Amino acid sequence: MSGILDDFKDAFSKRNNGLVQLIWLNVAIYIFTLLLFVTFTLFFKGSNLYYTLLSYVSLSPEPTILLFRPWTLLTYSFLHHINPIVHIFPNMLMLYWFGSILQEYIGSRRLIGLYIVGAIFGAVLAVLAFNFIPYYHQNIVRTSIIGASGSVMAVVFAAATLAPDYSFFLFLIGSVRIKYIAFLLLIISLAGSIGANAGGEIVHLGGAIFGYIYIKQLRAGRDFSAPIEAVLDFFEKLFKRKSEPKIRVAYRQKEASYSSTASSHSGFPDEEEVDEILDKISRSGYESLTKEEKQKLFKASQK
Repeated sequence: MSGILDDFKDAFSKRNNGLVQLIWLNVAIYIFTLLLFVTFTLFFKGSNLYYTLLSYVSLSPEPTILLFRPWTLLTYSFLHHINPIVHIFPNMLMLYWFGSILQEYIGSRRLIGLYIVGAIFGAVLAVLAFNFIPYYHQNIVRTSIIGASGSVMAVVFAAATLAPDYSFFLFLIGSVRIKYIAFLLLIISLAGSIGANAGGEIVHLGGAIFGYIYIKQLRAGRDFSAPIEAVLDFFEKLFKRKSEPKIRVAYRQKEASYSSTASSHSGFPDEEEVDEILDKISRSGYESLTKEEKQKLFKASQK
């Protein structure tokens, strides 16, 4: 068990690891809710305490409920149904497949930002649909939405918009371009939007729409995930400052200064320069680096 906890901590200590962090977070929350469900079932039989607690983090399109639980516009996207487990498994599988493509192009921070804003966009679309379309409005009180599918659809459609001809090899089918996989998922969600899981399917459609818009706007120079990236940067710097020692020994500073000078004279970038370049990759992806920054990173790898 300690090994799993060490892996979890390690995933959140690494740079440019947003995809793995999102998957770990979803799995950890799933396990936590599973333990709660089992505990309440065994010791509070007949009690609705578990579902009462779950309602405080699930998305309800009912305005009077949502008004006092605005955080549910996001928290619902990190929750999954306990039974069956097939709710979380395909979501994490698709997040890994398509997120791997996306993270390589746009960077770790933007991937996290896309996941979060995609969840909010899908939630807002569901709230609007249930409040302004009569077909959905009749079930508004009974509707409660959880699942990462809206965020995952945002990642899927962002990847399909960015690299439509990238191919996956599917068992018994062969090589399939991801634009066709995305299109099939869109059709399935559209068909399901008038079924028993209408709320969830509308969130899927919202995520798909946002994923497409996000890449189109990013190419035009507008990053809709920038506010999320700014918040993540703020907390990273905050915790980084807290973890730094307040007192440094004088001879250590001189040694670091000498090392930095020697590094710059030998043509190798110093540690601070490398950290800045790695931070830029995390925020905007490898392709955002200038030619000089790529050369510095290459030289640093030769040390």
